[in-house]
Amino acid sequence: MIELKTPTEIEAMREAGRVVANTLAAVRAAARPGVSLLELDEVAAAVIADAGAKPAFLHYHPSFAPSPFPGTICTSVNDAIVHGVPNDYRVADGDLVSIDSAAVLDGWSGDAAVSFVVGAADPADLELIDTTTRALRAGIAAAQPGNRLGDIANAIGVVAREARYGIMEGYGGHGIGRTMHEDPHVANEGRAGRGMRLRPGLTLAIEPMLTRGGKDSYITDADGWTLRTVDGTRAAHVEHTVAVTEDGPVVLTLP
Repeated sequence: MIELKTPTEIEAMREAGRVVANTLAAVRAAARPGVSLLELDEVAAAVIADAGAKPAFLHYHPSFAPSPFPGTICTSVNDAIVHGVPNDYRVADGDLVSIDSAAVLDGWSGDAAVSFVVGAADPADLELIDTTTRALRAGIAAAQPGNRLGDIANAIGVVAREARYGIMEGYGGHGIGRTMHEDPHVANEGRAGRGMRLRPGLTLAIEPMLTRGGKDSYITDADGWTLRTVDGTRAAHVEHTVAVTEDGPVVLTLP
């Protein structure tokens, strides 16, 4: 079931979104060479707790996963696309790091992700991140009342394919509100003018996941969570929680 949110409820989601944005900013600032992914997870946990919120990922157990997620954030490095589990790996100079964070505050959820390079960057990695960010912006711009879900998918897909990047097969964004994952699914590629019509009050997490090697398939680590590119090339993942309003899309996961 899809629940349309009232303006008051959207404002409550904005507060949850600020917690997520501040978490991502703190983790990014802490991500220096030699810092472990577990230490970054501790930074995120502290920011969320200090805000009086709860991490949405911790102990989350969807049907596809063999066990509950053990971390506060997802930490995906280099060829890991999404769902990377925080561990004792220490970030190295030149690593491409994607951090996904979600939090629940006063019963409302926020969800966002950011990708960045630690230290000296390969220009190809920066181009990948820039293109993934442009795809996100295009998807957000298409989240206009009266448009359709396919318009968001098409906007993202066009940016990705023009750059000859892969789009992670079967994954995309989602509805969000009282829980982190709600209907509808928001594909990262599709035909414009197709799918559910967008109405004011609809809240969506829009999240392109692009791969440098141009392949859409992925492999799963032994942990049952971390999803990697099949060819070992790098990936980027960016995300915002967005509300469809009478005046157009409003990003809810800003500081």
